Amino acid sequence: MEYTQLGRTGLKVSRLVLGTMNFGPETGEADSHTIMDAALDAGLNFFDTANVYGWGENKGRTEEIIGSWFAQGGGRRDKVVLATKVFGGMNPEGEPWPNEDRLSALNIRRSVEASLKRLRTDHIDLYQFHHIDRLTPFEEIWQAIDVLVQQGKILYAGSSNFPGYKIAQANELAARRGTVGLVSEQCLYNLAERRAEMEVIPAAREYGLGVIPWSPLHGGLLGGVIRKEAEGGRRASGRSAQALADTAVRAQIQAYEDLLAKHGIEPGEAALAWLLAQPGVTGPIVGPRTLDQLKSALRALELELGEEVLTSLDEIFPGPGPSPEAFAW
Repeated sequence: MEYTQLGRTGLKVSRLVLGTMNFGPETGEADSHTIMDAALDAGLNFFDTANVYGWGENKGRTEEIIGSWFAQGGGRRDKVVLATKVFGGMNPEGEPWPNEDRLSALNIRRSVEASLKRLRTDHIDLYQFHHIDRLTPFEEIWQAIDVLVQQGKILYAGSSNFPGYKIAQANELAARRGTVGLVSEQCLYNLAERRAEMEVIPAAREYGLGVIPWSPLHGGLLGGVIRKEAEGGRRASGRSAQALADTAVRAQIQAYEDLLAKHGIEPGEAALAWLLAQPGVTGPIVGPRTLDQLKSALRALELELGEEVLTSLDEIFPGPGPSPEAFAW
């Protein structure tokens, strides 16, 4: 397993991040434990979750599954760099009660305590703001985080779904307070969605943040969806099906699959390998529902895409171009 530093921290993390969003809604507790054991055995030590995972009436269920896995012992907790998130309301009926969502100091304090209980641990290694909060000033947010760091309940703070200017705003204020600030940004980034290259990734690199892309297969579109349909496998659904209904998108995905078929490369593994080759990327988040999906993701670590393939991928999925030129009319 290849490891890297998480941004400007001293944490060594695996180049793939185990996303747990399917644990509970899609994958039962026993199978989730099997996947986590296999991931750890393979050297994957960076696990990502969120307080709202489990969704609906089962918000918090994913953290509980991770907590029951930690409780089995065997050094599981000590070997894992654990990341979770705060922002969404935890009311199972959907509408949050006052002060039970967003990033107020009160909700941050309550949410940390609740996550620690569900996760059955005494600290969270990376506590991430799931979304920006335009109603709460960063002075309040950082004051709450500083207290939690001093208490030993969290070690580092990270962001998710932040625009570049908010990364800059958050870290400039943290610097004035003499604290570490954000150490990572979890953003939507993949071959088919490259807008993060315009502002988010440059800002993250400028401030020394690790970049943790989510949805590396773009909701399954980059996982060989057209081939699977032709073979009678799992059909595209939800947003993927809607996207494929667009003739231009379908032609683009077909060209992608044809290119990789020519070189004998699995589409999903190629999408992960492409991200691993991008400057500034710490590691993409993979969210396996099954053990086979985890094994496929791990194979991407051994895949090196040649210049011909990388060039062709850029032609199929052109990026926005370098900043600031990308902003020119």
